[in-house]
Amino acid sequence: MDFGIGTILIVVVVALAAYAIFIYNALVRARQMVSEAWSGIDVQLKRRADLIPNLIETVKGYAGHERKTLEEVTELRTRAQSLPRDDVAGRAQVEGMLGQALGRLFAVAEAYPDLKANENFLQMQTTLETLEGEIQMSRRYYNGAARDLNIRVESFPSNLVANSFNFTKADYFEIEDAADRAVPKVSFS
Repeated sequence: MDFGIGTILIVVVVALAAYAIFIYNALVRARQMVSEAWSGIDVQLKRRADLIPNLIETVKGYAGHERKTLEEVTELRTRAQSLPRDDVAGRAQVEGMLGQALGRLFAVAEAYPDLKANENFLQMQTTLETLEGEIQMSRRYYNGAARDLNIRVESFPSNLVANSFNFTKADYFEIEDAADRAVPKVSFS
């Protein structure tokens, strides 16, 4: 009888160990998906940040006295780039403010017909609109990956493995200020 109970005990321990390994690997996979998704957002935000100096120079040539708006966009771009890469909440907040400042910059352009007709400006506007759409798609993908990881970190029994190996929840990339959620009314026609 002892041999039968011992065998059953060994089978149960091996099954539990295999299940723990399966859960651990699922957590690692989920964490990597979050990391990959964040990298996608980071690339799009970098592309937008790289476009901003050219945009500012173009606007400055036509609307140099709109100094406050130009300085705000420049300052927010610098602030966004200086944040640590993995500071999701901080980046979300600053990038939201930067998006609003860019909207105000385009609104300023409305007062300058020559600027609105400038080929470079129109091309940058189109590029920025495309980038904003790509940032939104990347943000959705990241938040989905973060959700999946967070569910695994909080759900039983995977939370036992997650806590044992220091897996933590991922922050969502979301806009916290309701004013930042408002889409600026900008017309270029």
